[in-house]
Amino acid sequence: MSMDLRKELLAGRKKIGVWGIGHIGYSSMSHYAERGVRCIGYDVNQQTVETVNRGESPVFNMDYWLGFTPGPLYTSGVATATTDWRDLIKPDVAVHFVCVPTERGGHPDLGALMDTCRKLATYKGLGVTSPPLVIIESTLTPGTIDKEVVPFFEDSGLRVGKDLLLGCSPRRDFFTSPEKSMRYIHRVYGGADEPTAEAMRQVLSLACQNLVKAPNHFYAEAVKSIENAYRQVGVTLAFELSRAYPNLDMRKVLELVGTKWNMETYYPSLGVGGYCLPVSSYYVIQGAERPNELGLLKQTIVSSAAQPALVADSLVKRGCKNVGILGLSYMHNIRVHTMSPTLEIAQRLREAGVQVKVNDPLYSADEVRKITSLPYFAYPKGLSEFDAVLVVDGHRQYHVIDHGTLLDSLARCKLVLDNAQLWREVDFASRGIEYHATGDAGWLGQG
Repeated sequence: MSMDLRKELLAGRKKIGVWGIGHIGYSSMSHYAERGVRCIGYDVNQQTVETVNRGESPVFNMDYWLGFTPGPLYTSGVATATTDWRDLIKPDVAVHFVCVPTERGGHPDLGALMDTCRKLATYKGLGVTSPPLVIIESTLTPGTIDKEVVPFFEDSGLRVGKDLLLGCSPRRDFFTSPEKSMRYIHRVYGGADEPTAEAMRQVLSLACQNLVKAPNHFYAEAVKSIENAYRQVGVTLAFELSRAYPNLDMRKVLELVGTKWNMETYYPSLGVGGYCLPVSSYYVIQGAERPNELGLLKQTIVSSAAQPALVADSLVKRGCKNVGILGLSYMHNIRVHTMSPTLEIAQRLREAGVQVKVNDPLYSADEVRKITSLPYFAYPKGLSEFDAVLVVDGHRQYHVIDHGTLLDSLARCKLVLDNAQLWREVDFASRGIEYHATGDAGWLGQG
């Protein structure tokens, strides 16, 4: 590639196009715009686009995660959003980040990715002097680029490496703090050829301080799903250990195990949720040349998926009739309910005849009802009607309560299961309330 992409972007002669303005896409736009690079983002959701163009974040708490306030970048026009994808197929849009979802219903799905490829293929005949650079940030099944993406572009008359540069750099930042953003974490990248890899380095180095070059795009593509599957195995083993040793505080045991220098620490919980872990093993198995060798991952899927139902069944066996669930999202301070354990636990309880209500400060009452088909209750006042309370997420709003007010609000409660360890220091025993942090002795009622 003859032109210096870094210089062209910084000079304002070229801009970056972002496909999909969710957590990944919006943060990509914001980081590059913060460097003075002009960006244009595309999303099918009109409300998301309008929100972004007003200078407001479409993602809850994004200002905190980014480490800076992105609003002025959008109101000033450095970055803009559109619902017309044709606005991105322009000669001055030299770089494209593909940040679309690649899962549906808990399984890999290429619908949005291939739709984006179809739109990008309209570059053919546009008459650009330099080939556009396409960087896929979405999580992929290993082999997707070679088996699906490259053949599609070739069939569309675009030669990869000539008419279009193609690479992969999956996002692995964790939306919990600025220190875990794409600016600071190690970013793996790989291109279909060396010129592409160099073009990727020029672009990624503008916003990422720790780049790690992979041998090629296939290696970079495999990283995200495999690292997540590796983590899911550890998480699922923690589930199974707490089931196998019901009278042992497995959370404490695993905490002690984690003091060994080469050990990663995982803890039992109500289940795994979100876009990454629940689907990771499927990506790896689907892309494997010999999937039969991945028996451990296959069993991980089964065992991990069983956890929410086991939690719900334990509440039913204990005779719980009215259960309040604190948290719809799958993780604290994140407004994402995709595959949240709350969804399956609530459904299982309702099927058993248990009355269930849900609270989440990041969702309105109408949103909770629409997503769960369950009533919403106010926190903390509404806690008074439940004989059992399930703390799924440690949202900041749940921290802001003194112990006396909390205990007075739990007038009818007999059991608290605390996935977030929010209330470990509360004297529940003084009110005759059985309290368990997930993973401690007897937390599932087996002891």
